[in-house]
Amino acid sequence: MNCILVVFDTLRQDHVGAYGNQWIRTPHLDAFARESVVFTAAHPESLPTLPFRRGLYTGARVFPFSDHRQYKGDFVGAPGWGPMREERPALSEVLHEAGYRAGLISDVYHQFKPSKNFHRGFDQWTWIRGQENDKYRSGPEPSPEAIAAHLPASTLQQPLAERRGYGLLRQYLMNTAERRCEEDYFAPQVLRAAAAWLQQNRDAERLFLTVESFDPHEPWDPPEYYRKPYDPSGDEVGDVTLSGYGPAQGLTAAELRRLRANYAGEVTMADRWFGVLMETMERLGLTEDTIVVVVSDHGHCLGEHGVISKQGHPMSREIADLLLMVRAPGVKPGRSDALISSHDIPVTLLRLMGVEPPETMTGLDFSPVLRGDQEAHRDHTTTAWGPFVMVRDARMWYNAFLGREAERLYDLQADAQLRRNLAAEHPEVCAHMAALAVADAGEPIPEWLLGMRNQPGCTPLEPELAVE
Repeated sequence: MNCILVVFDTLRQDHVGAYGNQWIRTPHLDAFARESVVFTAAHPESLPTLPFRRGLYTGARVFPFSDHRQYKGDFVGAPGWGPMREERPALSEVLHEAGYRAGLISDVYHQFKPSKNFHRGFDQWTWIRGQENDKYRSGPEPSPEAIAAHLPASTLQQPLAERRGYGLLRQYLMNTAERRCEEDYFAPQVLRAAAAWLQQNRDAERLFLTVESFDPHEPWDPPEYYRKPYDPSGDEVGDVTLSGYGPAQGLTAAELRRLRANYAGEVTMADRWFGVLMETMERLGLTEDTIVVVVSDHGHCLGEHGVISKQGHPMSREIADLLLMVRAPGVKPGRSDALISSHDIPVTLLRLMGVEPPETMTGLDFSPVLRGDQEAHRDHTTTAWGPFVMVRDARMWYNAFLGREAERLYDLQADAQLRRNLAAEHPEVCAHMAALAVADAGEPIPEWLLGMRNQPGCTPLEPELAVE
């Protein structure tokens, strides 16, 4: 039995046709969904990027981030943003020991920074360079006009170097200066390289391939012909490609429409090249004996709830509802509303492949759900982003600071879009949900974690949670 794990960063569940979206074109993901078990209630164990992948790769909780430390030259202020713990075997290592040939194809540059070890256990790992702030190129400098063209008009009064996103765009435009055609964009590069790896390693008895596409993460800058179907306007609208990580009211209606169209265009482009990978599998005769998992790590609010951001609070469904689809030999396609946590995936895959998971993998096996032997899995899930948690069960959605400040509670059956906060009306439910989060941590909550809510990456949008 072979296995392919495909991870799309920032791919919103509700922006894929198989999950009900009617305006974004995702024909290849939709076709895959028709052959898969589609999970509608999957959530990340921890966020953002690297904490999620630590749980996904090791099958163990990262929350409450007790091993966190600040590494030189790395992202500041996201607990759990570090390497995988040495004592926790990665899925790739377990499968390598079981005789699998393992490959990693990724443009998630955070995985390859100094001190990181996400390539552990892989026989080949390929890093597609240049995403976001990857120090891929140091020149030539892009012109001020080129940088400003991707920033919203609402920031025009600020000096260019002080406008949010200036530094990232400066690096990104250097990195992509020689991009000439669609194949030079990142999602095509990653998925073409993954298809090539399958061709090059067809002689292996058993294969395990992890494919990490940073797209549709920002900057949202697809070729114009991917954006045009969603926003046909021209140069009169600034080509806004970055998130403001704050309130949405700073953008004009036209800029917000362009931002959403750029994101949608990246989703459609990623979908097209996912189709190339699936077609390569079929051509190589791998479809009948290969498990394929497609999962996202989180989404991004694009004006919903008045924000353009992703953050631990408020953690809305746009952020925490994951795309998760599993196609496996002998498994009947369908849909499931079983509650799944992302760190359940490795142990489930190992069970399906007949490999015994190590004791360090504390995720729960949901293969009985895949096989149709049971409908339910977990009675709740907990997602942590720094000192903020989201806990949900079949009925309620709870989001708050670990100290139980700024509690939000929603009835998913009556209020699926999380509009009416019931926390004040049901303090006993809030207390129960908060206790579930603490219990899921499995160890005392570090005191230092409670003091990180103002750190970059953890900062809430609610003014009442800010601390001088």
